[in-house]
Amino acid sequence: MNSERPEERGTPIGRRVLLGTLGLGALGVVTAPGLQRGLEGFLGGAADKDPTGLTGLLPNGGGFRYYSVTSSVPHKDASDYRLTVDGLVDRPGAYTLGELRALPQTRLVHDVQCVTGWRVPGTPFEGVRLSRLLDAAGVRPTARAVRFTCFDGAYSESLTLDQARRRDVMVALRMQDKDLGHAHGGPVRLYVAPMYFYKSAKWLSGITVTDEVRPGYWEKRGYDVDAWVGRSNGRDDEPTG
Repeated sequence: MNSERPEERGTPIGRRVLLGTLGLGALGVVTAPGLQRGLEGFLGGAADKDPTGLTGLLPNGGGFRYYSVTSSVPHKDASDYRLTVDGLVDRPGAYTLGELRALPQTRLVHDVQCVTGWRVPGTPFEGVRLSRLLDAAGVRPTARAVRFTCFDGAYSESLTLDQARRRDVMVALRMQDKDLGHAHGGPVRLYVAPMYFYKSAKWLSGITVTDEVRPGYWEKRGYDVDAWVGRSNGRDDEPTG
């Protein structure tokens, strides 16, 4: 198992870049597919180096908002990505990106709902059901929950074991019919279809089976641990699935 490289600190975006980004946001909806992809890529790259989080408030062609809780996130690809599975399991181990891609893949299409209010309808995700990885690891009888850690060095999430075994919870490798890009949490992220999007941790690097639910990054800051869309955090959004 390779150890993670220390996080590289990014520099804040400059004033010209930020003003230019705000100008692009004022354009509103971008209709040309090529321009959509260019705008989405630009905003993703700028947000990756923006510790203020301001770029995360801007719209883009795909409807998503870019956000990270750290000033920068290292890039991973097939040459250095590893997903570890450990904790209360009989067979701890690690998967390369190629090994994850070789496993049976599942496709889900649901709306994505953020707890801040924005929604992206009919978003396809593809990947490996989390339950498959848990079964392969051999979960011990004392296990009650699963904790997720990320290679940004800061973010974490948790699910109960029953929630983690749902058929609409996956380790996602693709989104919107293309490989997960860095700005969307690639190369691998968690996807929890029926919950608010903060549960779908980006830049996933670790799955640890535990004896209790351990509140994640946002739960420690007041968000609900159980994040069912429309039934938590004081919101009444329509369910996503």
